[in-house]
Amino acid sequence: MVENVEILTLDLRFESCRIRNKRAQQELLVSISQNGIREPLEGVSKNNVRILLNGFKRYRCAQNLGIKILPYSCLGSDEAHGIIELLRVSNAKTLSILEQARLIDQLKKGYKMSVSEIAAMLERSKAWVSMRIGILSQMSEKIRDQIFSGRFPAYSYMYTLRQFIRMNNIKIEEIEKFVSSVSGKSLSIRQIEQLAYGYFKGPDEYRDQIEKGNISVILERPKDIKPETVDCNATERKMINSLDLAQKYIRQVIYRHNDTKFKNNAFFAESNLLSGGILKLLDPFGKAIGDLYDKSRKA
Repeated sequence: MVENVEILTLDLRFESCRIRNKRAQQELLVSISQNGIREPLEGVSKNNVRILLNGFKRYRCAQNLGIKILPYSCLGSDEAHGIIELLRVSNAKTLSILEQARLIDQLKKGYKMSVSEIAAMLERSKAWVSMRIGILSQMSEKIRDQIFSGRFPAYSYMYTLRQFIRMNNIKIEEIEKFVSSVSGKSLSIRQIEQLAYGYFKGPDEYRDQIEKGNISVILERPKDIKPETVDCNATERKMINSLDLAQKYIRQVIYRHNDTKFKNNAFFAESNLLSGGILKLLDPFGKAIGDLYDKSRKA
């Protein structure tokens, strides 16, 4: 049931579990200033305290606009069960994988729930839960702070930096230095990717420039600093480039497919045609990748 509550009665203890997004919040601010708050904030009510779990951007927008009374929906009287309920509908609410991970971490550490218990209550596999716990355990507190404060994009960590962690045995301290050096500079995902290759794969000069804040020096380079496949012939290099692009765009689709900004009927009509065509290619594509993987792992 939705009720109207005073903004001062909301407890924000779980705000750090959600990633800030300045652009999305600014767009929401404009919408709320014109149309009001359409969807209620969600939380749990315990001992006359309303603990907010979902709606932190709406809360901050309301603060900026001087709105004192907010619509609020109670998910129960227990924090753990409230978090479980939020995670259960996370596809609809578009929680990112890192937000899911941080909420699961709260269940595990704060409420002493086991992986099996969490998986059973979410109706997910233990592997689904363990994977998210593993992602968070790889991140230092400094990196978490930069990502969840909105100063460093989660996408760049998940799909650029984790490559270096897995493939190159780069120490977490090096990742921390890079994240600290480029955070809060309004860089695009593509620019961060270019800087990462320069930092981890380029000469020491590039790393020094980035740590000193001379980021434009690296961004002005005509090409990314990617390792050359010097022993490959022209046909092999084309295949390497195709695999590189396939991996890149597959990740983008996985990350963006639940974006709430997808509303245009023309978009859905065209994406339906394209996704249908891709679905027909999945089986032969999977077989081709499997065959290539089997052949190449011997090397």
